Amino acid sequence: MYSVIEFAGQQFKVQKGDKVTVNHVDHKEGSKFDVDSVLLQFDEEGKNVTIGAPVIEGAKVTFKVLEHKLGDKVRVYKMKAKKRYRRNKGHRQSLSVLEVVSI
Repeated sequence: MYSVIEFAGQQFKVQKGDKVTVNHVDHKEGSKFDVDSVLLQFDEEGKNVTIGAPVIEGAKVTFKVLEHKLGDKVRVYKMKAKKRYRRNKGHRQSLSVLEVVSI
């Protein structure tokens, strides 16, 4: 069974057992939580499709938080030619790795 969900301003196509990396969520590692905004749902064989308007009532996806981590470093470099102006900053985004427990 596949579902298309909206979570944290992004849309994901998920099925049971998938691992998804999203922006940091405020849940502890090992805890579970539900997402109610299911936009589209396929059945086992892919023949029956349920489309929400905008979401499917009563449908939910349960996630388990596997870990919290930091993403790759992004460098921001600013320079103005012939003015001796140079700035170098770095940033690492906080991420969470989630596993789909049930749909």
